[in-house]
Amino acid sequence: MNYFSTLTFVALGGAIGACSRFLLSELFVLLLGRSFPYGTLFVNVTGSMMMGAFTALLTMQAVSGDPWRPLIGLGFLGALTTFSTFSMDNVNLLQQGEFVKMGLNMMLNVVLSVSACWMGYHILMKQ
Repeated sequence: MNYFSTLTFVALGGAIGACSRFLLSELFVLLLGRSFPYGTLFVNVTGSMMMGAFTALLTMQAVSGDPWRPLIGLGFLGALTTFSTFSMDNVNLLQQGEFVKMGLNMMLNVVLSVSACWMGYHILMKQ
């Protein structure tokens, strides 16, 4: 696959991932309010599990690298998950004096995202 094709797949996946993140984050605000960044936590954990599963599929050669890696791995999942929003959520909680919520958010995002990625990978690798 040539460079332009790869870039096109990354852009397409990124657009879908970014729109998905926005819609899911807004849904969590509607359902649970703004007292905690539930939407960011959800997309990071879910996206991490999907990345683990997708990597397992690539490892098992159940899917080919092109065009799926740039479309899903780099584009969609790269835009769905978000470290910058996670960071800003923690800065906002810090500025509001919500130290417990900030610590909880940091711990949950890291522990759950890494665990979900591991689970997604290992569940599919056992197939």
